[in-house]
Amino acid sequence: MQTQQVNLRCAFAVALTIAGLGGVVDMRAHHSFAAQYDGSKAIRLVGTLTKIEWTNPHTYFYIDVKEPDGTVVQWGLEAGAPGALSRRGFKRSDLKLGDTITVDGYRARDGSRLADARRVTLADGRVVSGASAGDGGPQ
Repeated sequence: MQTQQVNLRCAFAVALTIAGLGGVVDMRAHHSFAAQYDGSKAIRLVGTLTKIEWTNPHTYFYIDVKEPDGTVVQWGLEAGAPGALSRRGFKRSDLKLGDTITVDGYRARDGSRLADARRVTLADGRVVSGASAGDGGPQ
């Protein structure tokens, strides 16, 4: 009986540890604006929506942008958490693959084709905020 109780306690401790580590991984995925983006490098992108990832802790969507030389490049755009965006009136159904949208934001510090989507002008002309509330970035 004592061995069974010890095994049960060990199993419970292992389960708590695994659950706790899962929380640590999620917290690392959530970052401040300044950790990834440069507030001095504003950018405006106009492109065709090709992919949407409406998931926590941040929403990502991707657009194909035509460069001045005619080549098309894909940009990744990061927005706030789905729940926060929805509360501000930016719903998943507002983004439709194939739509042309305009995104005002800030470039990634590493120079990649990733930007923080502060303001999104949807295909129907509505302007919505894609920013993460309280992330320390420009408003």
